[in-house]
Amino acid sequence: MASDESKRTVHCADALAWLEGQGVLAGCSIITSMPDVSEFPSLSLAEWKDWFIRTAALVLSRCPDDGVTIFYQTDIKKDGTWVDKGYLVQKAAEQQGHALLWHKVVCRAPPGGVTFGRPAYSHMLCFSKGIRADLAKSTADVLPQAGEVTWTRGMGVEACLVACRYVLDNTPTRTIVDPFCGHGTVLAVANELGLEAVGVELSAKRARKARTLRMPLK
Repeated sequence: MASDESKRTVHCADALAWLEGQGVLAGCSIITSMPDVSEFPSLSLAEWKDWFIRTAALVLSRCPDDGVTIFYQTDIKKDGTWVDKGYLVQKAAEQQGHALLWHKVVCRAPPGGVTFGRPAYSHMLCFSKGIRADLAKSTADVLPQAGEVTWTRGMGVEACLVACRYVLDNTPTRTIVDPFCGHGTVLAVANELGLEAVGVELSAKRARKARTLRMPLK
Protein backbone atom coordinates (compact mmCIF):
# COMPACT_ATOMS: atom_id res chain seq x y z
CA MET A 1 0.00 0.00 0.00
CA ALA A 2 2.13 2.86 -1.28
CA SER A 3 1.39 6.57 -1.37
CA ASP A 4 3.21 9.57 -2.78
CA GLU A 5 3.05 11.11 0.69
CA SER A 6 4.79 8.34 2.58
CA LYS A 7 6.88 6.76 -0.21
CA ARG A 8 6.33 3.53 1.70
CA THR A 9 5.11 0.07 0.71
CA VAL A 10 4.44 -2.68 3.25
CA HIS A 11 3.71 -6.24 2.13
CA CYS A 12 1.87 -8.53 4.57
CA ALA A 13 3.73 -11.69 3.60
CA ASP A 14 6.27 -14.28 4.67
CA ALA A 15 9.69 -12.65 4.35
CA LEU A 16 11.45 -15.73 2.98
CA ALA A 17 8.82 -16.35 0.32
CA TRP A 18 8.90 -12.68 -0.64
CA LEU A 19 12.71 -12.58 -0.86
CA GLU A 20 12.83 -15.82 -2.84
CA GLY A 21 10.42 -14.26 -5.33
CA GLN A 22 12.69 -11.25 -5.87
CA GLY A 23 15.83 -10.81 -7.89
CA VAL A 24 18.54 -8.43 -6.78
CA LEU A 25 16.80 -5.32 -5.41
CA ALA A 26 18.29 -2.68 -7.71
CA GLY A 27 18.55 0.78 -6.19
CA CYS A 28 18.01 -0.59 -2.67
CA SER A 29 19.92 -1.12 0.54
CA ILE A 30 18.63 -3.46 3.24
CA ILE A 31 18.30 -2.70 6.96
CA THR A 32 16.74 -5.39 9.13
CA SER A 33 16.65 -7.32 12.39
CA MET A 34 16.01 -11.04 11.99
CA PRO A 35 13.78 -13.11 14.30
CA ASP A 36 15.08 -14.66 17.51
CA VAL A 37 14.92 -18.36 18.43
CA SER A 38 12.07 -17.52 20.84
CA GLU A 39 9.84 -16.98 17.79
CA PHE A 40 10.43 -20.57 16.62
CA PRO A 41 9.27 -22.83 19.48
CA SER A 42 9.36 -25.93 17.27
CA LEU A 43 13.07 -25.53 16.42
CA SER A 44 16.03 -26.58 18.51
CA LEU A 45 18.77 -24.01 19.05
CA ALA A 46 20.96 -25.75 16.45
CA GLU A 47 18.09 -25.81 13.92
CA TRP A 48 17.39 -22.12 14.50
CA LYS A 49 21.08 -21.26 13.99
CA ASP A 50 20.98 -23.05 10.63
CA TRP A 51 17.78 -21.17 9.73
CA PHE A 52 19.31 -17.86 10.79
CA ILE A 53 22.45 -18.28 8.67
CA ARG A 54 20.46 -19.43 5.61
CA THR A 55 18.06 -16.52 5.96
CA ALA A 56 20.84 -13.97 6.43
CA ALA A 57 22.48 -15.35 3.28
CA LEU A 58 19.20 -14.94 1.38
CA VAL A 59 18.85 -11.34 2.58
CA LEU A 60 22.43 -10.56 1.52
CA SER A 61 21.93 -12.17 -1.89
CA ARG A 62 19.22 -9.61 -2.71
CA CYS A 63 21.42 -6.57 -2.05
CA PRO A 64 22.95 -4.96 -5.17
CA ASP A 65 26.71 -4.45 -5.35
CA ASP A 66 26.32 -0.67 -4.88
CA GLY A 67 24.12 -1.09 -1.82
CA VAL A 68 24.69 -2.20 1.77
CA THR A 69 23.00 -4.67 4.09
CA ILE A 70 22.81 -3.63 7.74
CA PHE A 71 21.78 -6.13 10.42
CA TYR A 72 20.70 -5.06 13.91
CA GLN A 73 20.84 -8.07 16.23
CA THR A 74 20.82 -8.68 19.97
CA ASP A 75 22.54 -11.79 21.32
CA ILE A 76 20.83 -14.18 23.72
CA LYS A 77 21.90 -16.31 26.65
CA LYS A 78 20.32 -19.74 26.41
CA ASP A 79 20.89 -22.96 28.36
CA GLY A 80 23.98 -21.50 30.00
CA THR A 81 25.56 -20.49 26.68
CA TRP A 82 25.98 -17.23 24.78
CA VAL A 83 24.56 -17.14 21.24
CA ASP A 84 26.50 -14.56 19.20
CA LYS A 85 24.26 -13.37 16.36
CA GLY A 86 26.98 -11.11 14.99
CA TYR A 87 29.07 -14.22 14.35
CA LEU A 88 26.16 -15.97 12.65
CA VAL A 89 25.54 -12.99 10.35
CA GLN A 90 29.24 -12.84 9.43
CA LYS A 91 29.20 -16.54 8.52
CA ALA A 92 26.40 -15.82 6.06
CA ALA A 93 28.24 -12.79 4.66
CA GLU A 94 31.39 -14.83 4.03
CA GLN A 95 29.31 -17.40 2.13
CA GLN A 96 27.86 -14.65 -0.07
CA GLY A 97 31.15 -12.80 -0.63
CA HIS A 98 30.10 -9.63 1.21
CA ALA A 99 32.75 -7.65 3.12
CA LEU A 100 32.16 -6.24 6.60
CA LEU A 101 32.39 -2.43 6.42
CA TRP A 102 31.75 -1.72 10.08
CA HIS A 103 30.52 -3.31 13.30
CA LYS A 104 28.96 -1.00 15.88
CA VAL A 105 27.90 -1.71 19.46
CA VAL A 106 24.57 -0.16 20.49
CA CYS A 107 24.03 0.14 24.24
CA ARG A 108 20.64 -1.13 25.43
CA ALA A 109 21.41 -0.39 29.10
CA PRO A 110 23.98 1.83 30.86
CA PRO A 111 27.53 0.38 30.96
CA GLY A 112 28.37 -1.43 34.20
CA GLY A 113 24.93 -2.92 34.73
CA VAL A 114 24.17 -6.64 34.87
CA THR A 115 21.64 -8.21 32.50
CA PHE A 116 20.41 -11.78 32.35
CA GLY A 117 18.45 -13.13 29.35
CA ARG A 118 19.98 -10.66 26.90
CA PRO A 119 23.18 -8.63 27.01
CA ALA A 120 23.20 -4.88 27.55
CA TYR A 121 24.09 -4.13 23.92
CA SER A 122 23.13 -4.99 20.36
CA HIS A 123 25.28 -5.53 17.28
CA MET A 124 24.89 -3.39 14.17
CA LEU A 125 26.88 -4.79 11.24
CA CYS A 126 27.15 -3.36 7.73
CA PHE A 127 28.12 -5.47 4.69
CA SER A 128 28.56 -4.84 0.99
CA LYS A 129 29.97 -6.45 -2.14
CA GLY A 130 30.95 -3.26 -3.93
CA ILE A 131 30.99 -0.41 -1.41
CA ARG A 132 34.10 0.13 0.72
CA ALA A 133 34.34 2.19 3.89
CA ASP A 134 35.58 5.75 3.53
CA LEU A 135 37.67 6.40 6.65
CA ALA A 136 37.14 10.14 6.23
CA LYS A 137 33.43 9.54 6.89
CA SER A 138 33.89 7.36 9.98
CA THR A 139 31.24 7.52 12.70
CA ALA A 140 31.17 6.35 16.32
CA ASP A 141 31.72 2.64 16.90
CA VAL A 142 29.71 2.69 20.16
CA LEU A 143 26.25 4.23 20.31
CA PRO A 144 25.39 5.22 23.91
CA GLN A 145 21.70 4.44 23.38
CA ALA A 146 19.48 2.70 20.85
CA GLY A 147 16.78 5.35 21.09
CA GLU A 148 12.99 5.07 21.32
CA VAL A 149 11.46 1.70 20.44
CA THR A 150 7.85 1.00 19.49
CA TRP A 151 7.94 -2.62 20.70
CA THR A 152 10.32 -4.88 22.61
CA ARG A 153 11.86 -6.45 19.47
CA GLY A 154 12.06 -3.18 17.57
CA MET A 155 15.16 -1.32 16.44
CA GLY A 156 15.69 1.95 18.30
CA VAL A 157 15.28 5.25 16.46
CA GLU A 158 18.87 6.37 17.08
CA ALA A 159 20.21 3.12 15.63
CA CYS A 160 17.86 3.49 12.64
CA LEU A 161 19.14 7.02 12.05
CA VAL A 162 22.76 5.88 11.99
CA ALA A 163 21.94 3.08 9.55
CA CYS A 164 19.79 5.20 7.20
CA ARG A 165 22.22 8.11 7.19
CA TYR A 166 25.03 5.75 6.26
CA VAL A 167 23.04 4.59 3.24
CA LEU A 168 22.26 8.20 2.30
CA ASP A 169 25.85 9.42 2.63
CA ASN A 170 27.77 6.42 1.27
CA THR A 171 25.68 4.69 -1.41
CA PRO A 172 23.72 5.73 -4.51
CA THR A 173 20.73 3.65 -3.30
CA ARG A 174 17.65 5.60 -2.28
CA THR A 175 15.23 2.88 -1.16
CA ILE A 176 15.46 1.00 2.14
CA VAL A 177 14.09 -2.55 2.31
CA ASP A 178 13.31 -4.21 5.66
CA PRO A 179 12.11 -7.80 5.12
CA PHE A 180 11.30 -8.23 8.85
CA CYS A 181 9.89 -4.76 9.43
CA GLY A 182 7.75 -5.27 12.55
CA HIS A 183 6.11 -1.96 13.46
CA GLY A 184 8.07 -0.19 10.71
CA THR A 185 10.54 1.99 12.63
CA VAL A 186 13.23 1.58 9.96
CA LEU A 187 10.71 2.50 7.26
CA ALA A 188 9.47 5.57 9.12
CA VAL A 189 12.98 6.89 9.80
CA ALA A 190 13.98 6.26 6.17
CA ASN A 191 10.99 8.30 4.99
CA GLU A 192 11.85 11.13 7.38
CA LEU A 193 15.29 11.33 5.73
CA GLY A 194 13.76 11.42 2.25
CA LEU A 195 14.39 7.78 1.37
CA GLU A 196 11.72 5.48 -0.03
CA ALA A 197 10.98 2.34 1.98
CA VAL A 198 9.66 -1.19 1.44
CA GLY A 199 8.76 -3.49 4.32
CA VAL A 200 7.61 -7.09 4.68
CA GLU A 201 5.77 -8.29 7.79
CA LEU A 202 3.94 -11.57 8.41
CA SER A 203 1.62 -10.21 11.12
CA ALA A 204 -1.32 -8.33 9.62
CA LYS A 205 -1.63 -6.20 12.77
CA ARG A 206 2.03 -5.17 12.70
CA ALA A 207 1.90 -4.61 8.93
CA ARG A 208 -0.98 -2.16 9.39
CA LYS A 209 1.02 -0.24 11.97
CA ALA A 210 4.11 -0.28 9.74
CA ARG A 211 2.16 1.40 6.94
CA THR A 212 1.27 4.41 9.08
CA LEU A 213 3.99 4.78 11.74
CA ARG A 214 5.55 8.23 11.95
CA MET A 215 8.81 8.96 13.72
CA PRO A 216 9.38 12.73 13.45
CA LEU A 217 13.05 13.50 13.93
CA LYS A 218 14.01 16.06 16.57
